[in-house]
Amino acid sequence: MDEIIVSYKFGRTGGAFVRTLMCASAFALAMTMAGTAKAGDVTIDDLANDAGSTNNVLMNGLGWNAQRFSPLTEISTKTVDRLVPAWAMSFGGEKMRGQETQPLVEDGVMYVTGSYSRMFAIDTKTGARLWEYDARLPEGLLTCCDVINRGAALFGDKVYFMTLDAKVVALNKKTGKVVWSKQIDDPKAGHTATAAPLIVPSKAFGPLIVTGVSGSEFGIVGRVEARKVDDGELVWTRPTIEGNVGSLNGQPSTMTGKQNETWPGDLWKTGGGAPWLGGTYDPDTKLIFMGVGNPGPWNSYVRPGDNKWGCSRIAIDPETGEIKWGFQTTPHDGWDYDGTNEVVSFDLNGTKAAATADRNGFFYVLNRENGNFISAFPFVEQINWAKGIDKAGRPIYDPAHRPGDPAKSADGKKGDMIWAVPAFLGGKNWMPMAYSPDTKLFYIPSNEWGMDLWNEPITYKKGAAYLGAGFTIKPIFADHIGSLKALDPSTGKIVWQVNNKAPLWGGVLTTAGGLVFYGTPEGYLKALDAKTGQELWSFNTGSGIVGSPITWEQDGEQYVSVVSGWGGAVPLWGGEVAKSFQGIPQGAMTWTFKLLKKVASN
Repeated sequence: MDEIIVSYKFGRTGGAFVRTLMCASAFALAMTMAGTAKAGDVTIDDLANDAGSTNNVLMNGLGWNAQRFSPLTEISTKTVDRLVPAWAMSFGGEKMRGQETQPLVEDGVMYVTGSYSRMFAIDTKTGARLWEYDARLPEGLLTCCDVINRGAALFGDKVYFMTLDAKVVALNKKTGKVVWSKQIDDPKAGHTATAAPLIVPSKAFGPLIVTGVSGSEFGIVGRVEARKVDDGELVWTRPTIEGNVGSLNGQPSTMTGKQNETWPGDLWKTGGGAPWLGGTYDPDTKLIFMGVGNPGPWNSYVRPGDNKWGCSRIAIDPETGEIKWGFQTTPHDGWDYDGTNEVVSFDLNGTKAAATADRNGFFYVLNRENGNFISAFPFVEQINWAKGIDKAGRPIYDPAHRPGDPAKSADGKKGDMIWAVPAFLGGKNWMPMAYSPDTKLFYIPSNEWGMDLWNEPITYKKGAAYLGAGFTIKPIFADHIGSLKALDPSTGKIVWQVNNKAPLWGGVLTTAGGLVFYGTPEGYLKALDAKTGQELWSFNTGSGIVGSPITWEQDGEQYVSVVSGWGGAVPLWGGEVAKSFQGIPQGAMTWTFKLLKKVASN
């Protein structure tokens, strides 16, 4: 039996329930007997309109542009103080690791993933579980940054998500039954998958499900894949590291870049570059935007050159899988400044622009039609690995803050230690920012920290860590690490910032009600005034929040939801920083809020 499906049948009171466990082979019959109600199918038009939708949240990022902006206004700066819990649902048997997911909502059903490759369907009126799917994960998986999952995708009558053992799975959204499951690559070599998939249109193949892969820390070669939504048939693949050849319709297609142009010897064969965060899509240019992770190994002295396309943003044609443009934020990366952070489409003074807040501490604005550099601004303080960004968008390196060659050290085993800002966990890591077309500001969950860093000798071995570096993360300021910042993309000005003692590790939501929602590791979901940063409301969920909030309207009322559950990379990799926050309780809960309508008179 590959998986366990748990269905829940509720009586009229909505209270007691009967829990039934059954294998997949018996599940279809049981669900046929249970009823025939069917939700509407999600279409490409529905996805295209998701950013302006109020009744549903069909995509990770609340639309292809990933602005995470809702046009809803019932919950506003004037009413948010009346926000109260509507319901909460515990993940129950979920092992308590980082819950980095963003829920989806369609026709009164919420679809949310749990960290151990689980999927839940929830009644949005009551918080009752409708079904859950539990992937059967193998032992000994090679994971970099905790056991997490960042969400799902909806299309047709299916809900899709990726499992930690590098599979993409399509479930019937009504029953939770597996429709198809495809293995992306070998988990024993270090391939894993944690991102929310992306659904995009294509003329040649119809709707496609686009996925990336994780595993740069184990020397895998990253790639982007597109499959048919109905059966998972592979359409094309695009490696992210130069020298590797893609595929189209089951045949070799073209090489990424030119072999050995920016990679020496055979290092491109184990070059990392995993697009582990997933992508966004721009219907104006008909391009998929993907971020590319760090090159392997971390030790940059063994791989001279720019090492394309590590630490980059690339634009891919969904019809062919060909790269149409690329922009490298950190050429010849020596600090683990992955370039995977999301690409957000927006209009800048009439220009079709795209913005990305990089781990290297700089906020970039690009022309999304051709990838041309427009501007870059620091969004965290005390950056020292680069003195700035030149007119072409290339960093001006400071050699004093690049790790040294261990072969030239006194013992030949450990290079000279340097101090680099930001730390390798980044000025901003995976946690998605938001953009408001009303205020024309980006809201960036950022962190202020640096690291002691040194290089060590390294050789590649399949299934083993491929780093060649050592590090210790340290805070820069005594009173805070996390900082939510409102940034003007036309000037780079930080309009306001709200500091937080612990690192910020969850996503941001902004609304036409003039609000910004975000969570903290201390467990608070907070609402701020989008113009001023003033805190207007907060609620403690009982565990650290590293998920991304959403909002939608149902039966004339606006709801806000977020998943709570501390974990992720900070407790694993944060060193001295992580030790400062060991008291944060773990958990796994979906919290949903709405406005209190009536207050009892005295």
